[in-house]
Amino acid sequence: MATVNVTRSPNWGRVPDEVRASARGGWVERCARLGYGAKGVVYAIIGTLALRLALGQGGRTTDSHGAVESVAHQPFGRFLLALLAVGLVGFVVWRWVQAFLDPEHVGTRGKALVKRVAYFAGGALYAGLALTAAQRALGGAPREGTSTRGWTARLLEQPLGQVLVALVGLVVIGYAVKEFHKAFTANFRRKLDLQRLAPNRAHTAVQLCRFGLAARGGVFLLIGAFFIRAALQADPGEAKGLGEALAILARQPHGVVLLGITAAGLVAYALYLFIEARYRRIAPSV
Repeated sequence: MATVNVTRSPNWGRVPDEVRASARGGWVERCARLGYGAKGVVYAIIGTLALRLALGQGGRTTDSHGAVESVAHQPFGRFLLALLAVGLVGFVVWRWVQAFLDPEHVGTRGKALVKRVAYFAGGALYAGLALTAAQRALGGAPREGTSTRGWTARLLEQPLGQVLVALVGLVVIGYAVKEFHKAFTANFRRKLDLQRLAPNRAHTAVQLCRFGLAARGGVFLLIGAFFIRAALQADPGEAKGLGEALAILARQPHGVVLLGITAAGLVAYALYLFIEARYRRIAPSV
């Protein structure tokens, strides 16, 4: 009788080789590529709307749920929402495969475990967005995303609530620093197979990706600072999400310039996600 090799991988549990092979080259890869593309669409909408506002062309600041709602108002909106929902589900699957199956050998110690927990949390976040897109595609009424102020208020009501909100702020700031580090070092490039591009095009793509990562890092740094402020003042109204952070940028001195640069950076971040969808090395050999 044939035996099944079981690899003791540095992850949670024992994963059969057949499962890992499937994750390497089959349905998980397709989910990952669809997912990066769908996430890129969301950020492209957010960035484009903010850029139009900065240019005085009638745009607005919004977050991921607002981006989904804007798709609903397009021609064939329900069909487009269905496609977006499928792509977002793919992203959720990929993040949870990264969290539980560890196809890229992240490991379970220290930073690696934190990274895998972050993968799971990111998947959960986009599962909510996918559900919103699916409900709107099926003809459901517009649904607002969970209010940043609302869940911050609930956290503040808990024992040590101010500490919890401050921890959220520190986590967001830590994520912003990670984005800045990726932008500065361009270490994301080793996960991309850009050899099929001409050297000058590959260089341009990498520079745009760095710009996008830095811009997103700047926005998350601002969001984290608002959470810290909410914790210090015990005021949930001080907590801001992505759309609110962009709106505050627009109200600053030279706000049109600040918003325009940031919005262009978010469009560049969307390009980074599209590049990942096309050129990322998914689940390398185990």
